[in-house]
Amino acid sequence: MSTAHDPETTHPVLEIEGLSHSLGARKLFDDLSLTLRAGESVAVTGPSGSGKSTLLSCVLGLVRPTAGSVKVKGTDVVGLRPARLAAVRAQAVGMVFQFGELLPELSPLDNVMLAALLARTDHREASKRARALLDDLGVPEAATSDELSGGERQRTAVARALINEPALLLADEPTGALDTETRDRTAELLFDLPRRYACGLLVVTHDPGIAARADRTLRLEAGILNPTPSGTNPTPSGTNPAPSGASA
Repeated sequence: MSTAHDPETTHPVLEIEGLSHSLGARKLFDDLSLTLRAGESVAVTGPSGSGKSTLLSCVLGLVRPTAGSVKVKGTDVVGLRPARLAAVRAQAVGMVFQFGELLPELSPLDNVMLAALLARTDHREASKRARALLDDLGVPEAATSDELSGGERQRTAVARALINEPALLLADEPTGALDTETRDRTAELLFDLPRRYACGLLVVTHDPGIAARADRTLRLEAGILNPTPSGTNPTPSGTNPAPSGASA
């Protein structure tokens, strides 16, 4: 397990600069900027249709913005060739989806291992990493992932996202399909990951209670990304509030 890093002294794992994007006549992003460092968590909230999930798609290189740059560990993913983009995602980015997106016929171990094997990790090493992560995250052994509870499936999805030791972890409504008790436990685990695994965490959520757990909370609305009002999401001690441009 990696040790914690001070976000103020680490290099950015994500740098978004001048990001603009439109769908027809509707402008989703208007010159957005965001910096995220290892050991730090940022939550993005906003109304449905504001572009939160599209923002994650831009970070993953699945959507090419109209203008701007999206750098993951210093590499601008905008316009990368497919093979190079796939390599950057495999090496530097982990993704947690709302419904986990596990293969139901596979065991939790095989689901987690698969991500490492696709990144061409040796089978023995992939198994070792997967077992360690599942144990660390408290996932029980099971013949198939269908035997797991909702919270256990989501923890398995987190383990899968971490298996390749990404610098950047993305989560799209990761607690949206969970009951209240399971949601809170999963959120506690999720927002502890930057400290435990020295990664940056970017979470998209409709839930203000989940967003409030992040080091910084930003609201995306009418194409603009701004910090939440003072007092809504207190800044952790020892750090300064983000400026109006939303960059760290």
